[in-house]
Amino acid sequence: MKNLHLDDGPLNILCLGAHPDDIEIGCGGTVLEILRKRKDVSVAWVVFAVSKERREEAECAAKHFLKEAAHTEISLHGFEDGYLPYTGGEVKRRFEELKQLPDPDVIFTHWSEDAHQDHRLVSELSWNTFRNHLILEYEIPKYDGDFGRTNAYVSLPGDVLDEKISIVMECHRTQRDKDWFDEDVFRGLARLRGMECHAPEGFAEAFHQRKAMIGLV
Repeated sequence: MKNLHLDDGPLNILCLGAHPDDIEIGCGGTVLEILRKRKDVSVAWVVFAVSKERREEAECAAKHFLKEAAHTEISLHGFEDGYLPYTGGEVKRRFEELKQLPDPDVIFTHWSEDAHQDHRLVSELSWNTFRNHLILEYEIPKYDGDFGRTNAYVSLPGDVLDEKISIVMECHRTQRDKDWFDEDVFRGLARLRGMECHAPEGFAEAFHQRKAMIGLV
């Protein structure tokens, strides 16, 4: 299994999301923080259920989050929101095509026990496709109340959290009428996770990590 070394050579990141705004909400702060600290990072940003109405939003967000990346590969697929499991064969083919990308050092994907069926399929196919990689499963706040107990954290400086929230709110304007899509929700979750890991500035993003290899130097 690959290990993630932020100070050891070029870094390839693969970000997977079922819908526009998933990657941004789930691990956007972590991506921003990595790109702030490293200048040799390549990011593949893949979203599967992007409607015509939300394509511009998805492009806007990816552009802003990845502006410091050395190289980017942005793929926005047009599968129907809510129906990913029912088109699983085609989605699986898109996952197989990801193997043609540079081998990722770390993969960000949905939590396997997320209540949304699209999210669960993306998580399942992440593990099915990449079997010897560091995979971090992010969380998405929503009505279902499906948060689990996370076991991996990335501390976020306050200004990085501010930038994340600003991009999310600015780019994904069609979502503003949803009561979970709110600055207070995003900041409150980051504060809660920051408290859990004693983050220096009080904020963090949290992940579910199934397994990891410990390298002894």
